[in-house]
Amino acid sequence: MKPPASGGLRRLARSLGLGLAVILVVVIYAYGFEVTKVDLEETRSERRQTQLVRILRALAKPEIIEFRQDELAVAAPFFMPCPPTPVQLHEPNPLQPYILLNPSCAEPGGEIQVEGFNFVPNSTANIFLVPPSLVTLRLSQAVAEADGHFSTHVELPERSSSEVQSIRVIVRQNVGSPTLTRTAYDTWDKIIETVFLALLATTLSTAIAVPLSFLAARNLMKGITSPLLGVALSLLAAPAGFVLGATAARLAGQWGAMVAVGVQANLAGAVIAPLVAWGAARWALPSEELSSPSLGIRLARIFALVTAAVAGIFMLVFIAEFLLQMGDRLEATLGNLSFLGSFIFNLGEILQIALGAGTALAGAGILASFAGRLGKWLTTTLPRAGVRLAEFGLAAAAGAALLAGLGAAIDWFYQVGEPRWTLYWPSAVGAICGLALSLRLAGRDTLPVGLVIYYVSRTIFNALRSIEALIMVIVFAVWVGIGPFAGVLALSLHSIAALAKLYSEQVESIMPGPLEAITATGATRVQTIIYAVVPQIIPPYISFTMYRWDINVRMSTIIGFAGGGGIGFLLQQNINLLNYRAASAQMLAIAIVVAAMDYLSSYLRERVV
Repeated sequence: MKPPASGGLRRLARSLGLGLAVILVVVIYAYGFEVTKVDLEETRSERRQTQLVRILRALAKPEIIEFRQDELAVAAPFFMPCPPTPVQLHEPNPLQPYILLNPSCAEPGGEIQVEGFNFVPNSTANIFLVPPSLVTLRLSQAVAEADGHFSTHVELPERSSSEVQSIRVIVRQNVGSPTLTRTAYDTWDKIIETVFLALLATTLSTAIAVPLSFLAARNLMKGITSPLLGVALSLLAAPAGFVLGATAARLAGQWGAMVAVGVQANLAGAVIAPLVAWGAARWALPSEELSSPSLGIRLARIFALVTAAVAGIFMLVFIAEFLLQMGDRLEATLGNLSFLGSFIFNLGEILQIALGAGTALAGAGILASFAGRLGKWLTTTLPRAGVRLAEFGLAAAAGAALLAGLGAAIDWFYQVGEPRWTLYWPSAVGAICGLALSLRLAGRDTLPVGLVIYYVSRTIFNALRSIEALIMVIVFAVWVGIGPFAGVLALSLHSIAALAKLYSEQVESIMPGPLEAITATGATRVQTIIYAVVPQIIPPYISFTMYRWDINVRMSTIIGFAGGGGIGFLLQQNINLLNYRAASAQMLAIAIVVAAMDYLSSYLRERVV
């Protein structure tokens, strides 16, 4: 049994620790108040409160509707200073609105009383001083009573003149039915632009994020391994495949432009090319293999697959040319619907751009996959000494090529201009690292290629998500110009990273049973994804996509501040001009659209998900 003194010391230590923790929290928050310059005394100043009330009242009256106004102006002569001899003034008409000045003259900086009669009840009268220069000065404001009378005292400015001046009262009255203001029409145009800006960004990002999400799913990538020989060959073959793919797309574009010079020719090519590709691929990839094919049959199948790939590239070339020509014709003939022709033309341009990049990436992937399979086959068939020898050479070459590529990228960004530091030394270091890795691994050990791809993908997505779309739009505005297109690109890039992360986490949380069952049947990795993964992720993918559209609508109102188009651009202008009533109309439109998007997404999730 411990002595009571020991328990008392522990309680004392806990009390002291708690007291120190409280003091530390107080110090942290006190320093936080100091850093953030919290000053409640400033909020009580009369100037700040007056400005706040003015802004709140302006925001409470959004500039959405307006009336046609009739203006009534009534003036009375006035002298400042008083003339040496009295001046005879005309008597006003008592049946019409008129004003009386008391006195009818005063010294500069003095004060007079202005009375109005026969004005519209409850109307607002604005009182101005009109000097001989006709540069009016607003003096005061008064509200007419129920009998049309008002009375107020105004302070005169220091504007003396020997000539007669006048005090003018202007009353504006609403007449007719209310109409929408110019601000309302501009807000409607920009809020529609904002919604479709977010829609295009969400669609583009979803199409790219879905396939990328599988690369960032740990449960799918951790089982992908490859021997060192396969990895080295893949790294060396990928750049060559990229160049071959890009060259094939460029040559196909040139040949397609020479062969198909009209709409009918492009349409015929777009029909014939897929038939050739389908027939060649069907022959090269039979559904059943009756016997072990001979070397000649294998070579013929490889040639057929190459033919199918070339025919597929030509198909895309013909489709792109067809869309460009049809879009150009429709844009010139559709009149008010010319935007449909412009849309088709833009689809053709997008397909042309995607064709070059997609073919290059596909070439890199196919050649790297073939090289990896070749490396696996060599690892299992060559003798151990031959495998080790091949690993030494190819690992050194792959390491040198990898770091040389990184050095070239650094040289492009920072313009080092010294090959010794960006090419020779990185190549040597890469070769040494490759040799060290080959010495470290046994001849038949495998590398976790899938996990490497997983960590690289997650790192890239995290880096892109950490950069707000507000920053991205600045770069895109320089590239494509200020406007909604820059906003679409910025939101798309940010959404790709965000959606790929959400999608990949959903893939990681699927039930492993179907995945293991499909894998046990000997299915390929693509078949496993199609039959075991996709059925489990469709509902949450739809939900995440709808939610991202809602987010993009809200984000698009902010990127307009940096030149990304949408209603944010109009909101920024009105705030800078202190036009808070117009800004209130834009904020009201944003709130309505965001609320509508929330209800719509909830309804769609309930029906679809």
